[in-house]
Amino acid sequence: MPDYRRMKVQGGTYFFTVNCAERHNQSLLTDHISSLRKIFRNVKHHHPFKIDAIVVLPEHLHCIWTLPPGDMDFKTRWALIKAGFSREIPATEARSLSRMKRGERGIWQRRYWEHLIRDERDLRHHIDYIHWNPVKHGWVSRVCDWPYSSFHRYVKRGVYPENWAWFDNNDINLGE
Repeated sequence: MPDYRRMKVQGGTYFFTVNCAERHNQSLLTDHISSLRKIFRNVKHHHPFKIDAIVVLPEHLHCIWTLPPGDMDFKTRWALIKAGFSREIPATEARSLSRMKRGERGIWQRRYWEHLIRDERDLRHHIDYIHWNPVKHGWVSRVCDWPYSSFHRYVKRGVYPENWAWFDNNDINLGE
């Protein structure tokens, strides 16, 4: 069995990519965005963390969280978000025999990508990547046109102009 090692730093800031099990021809997350928001709020209430940036796409999401000082348990938070969302929506997805044996829904990929943010430059790069992602995947032609993104919050705070676009020829693979 593989040994997945995750960097855990108390009060750390992390970039995550979380995917639905079926990524083709799906709009599960955006179709149920109010349920996803509700679950995030509930988990944040019971297990506080700060969402520094987020984008929800139809079949995956990216976000950056900062955990409270002394806390490095992002695993529990993700388990609660995934399970809570799964309970909120109707069971219409196909399930493998393996998932049925474990009593799992077929909504989420079991694992997720996580990256410990190293410094301010790394943080800025990942925030830009998150906000550019709907354009990268062809959902919109302008970042400001995607409604499920913290980009709009950043525009209100004056961090980005509304017509911002990110062009980086050295785009790196950030876990998709």
